[in-house]
Amino acid sequence: MRSAIVLAAAMAVGLSSTAIAQDITVGVSWSNFQEERWKTDEAAMRAALEEGGAEYISTDAQSSSAKQLSDVESLIAQGADVLVLLAQDTQAIIPAVEAAANEGIPVIAYDRLIEDPRAFYLTFDNVEVGRMQARAVLEAQPEGNYVMIKGSPTDPNADFLRGGQQEVLQDAIDAGDITIVGEAYTDGWLPANAQRNMEQILTAQDNDVDAVVASNDGTAGGVVAALTAQGMEGIPVSGQDGDHAALNRVAQGTQTVSVWKDARDLGNRAGEIAIELAGGTAMSEIEGAEQWTSPAGTTLWAEFLEPVPITQENLEVVVDAGWIDQETLCQGVEDGPAPCN
Repeated sequence: MRSAIVLAAAMAVGLSSTAIAQDITVGVSWSNFQEERWKTDEAAMRAALEEGGAEYISTDAQSSSAKQLSDVESLIAQGADVLVLLAQDTQAIIPAVEAAANEGIPVIAYDRLIEDPRAFYLTFDNVEVGRMQARAVLEAQPEGNYVMIKGSPTDPNADFLRGGQQEVLQDAIDAGDITIVGEAYTDGWLPANAQRNMEQILTAQDNDVDAVVASNDGTAGGVVAALTAQGMEGIPVSGQDGDHAALNRVAQGTQTVSVWKDARDLGNRAGEIAIELAGGTAMSEIEGAEQWTSPAGTTLWAEFLEPVPITQENLEVVVDAGWIDQETLCQGVEDGPAPCN
């Protein structure tokens, strides 16, 4: 194992841990780097690796699971000592994990589950994200016709989110207060696909829709575009990620909540864990790691970070944290919530 050789050599000459990290190359495979969110993750990850003295190399699969497999081969060929994989498809990526394991290269499943115990799963609590989304929409619209716009069918997070949403909505469904009149996965999490799905549901329901639980900010943007075209902007819509455009929609009142998963924390943590794994630390010994069993029955080591729901009531949180500046948040907002009033 290359990392073991590096570690042994470092110990032999008495190098510091920083010097050891300087011999570590971290390969990152992004599923689709065009999404706004991942650029923030990358900046934090690179900063953590730079601080630790490790080298960063990356590829962009451009939403292709086939390209991602070849990308991982390339990262291995370039000498990656540890891989951080944002999987385009949780099943299609497994041969890449196998290839890494054959080379003794540790793998981090970044933000999306890979059903393989050889991958350390680092993410936010996505079931809780779904609960937070549904709670905010249900509080804003406790009765009526609901639409569920889900994530990509190839991403396990889509079903984790949907499960959390259902937990919160079930009592209201059983009581007859709300009815789910439409539900659709969004291929690739693409806003255009979410917009098309929402347009089709609106047509089928003759616009008789009172709320939309959308699973991320990209899909929420597509939903809001479809609603706006029908003069229905302002009905409750959920999202997640804290995208700047989404937070601006929250300030404007066209999106109810964006569950903020501070990508800076996730990216930074991935960089730290990557250096530890490449240096020979066992997954079980990573601080904050816990054994977790997926719905499919795969037991693996994981770390879950805590999300924060952002609504008009607490928009100051993201400004105070330096996530977004006030001017960007409040663009086009008149007499809005603090800090836009």
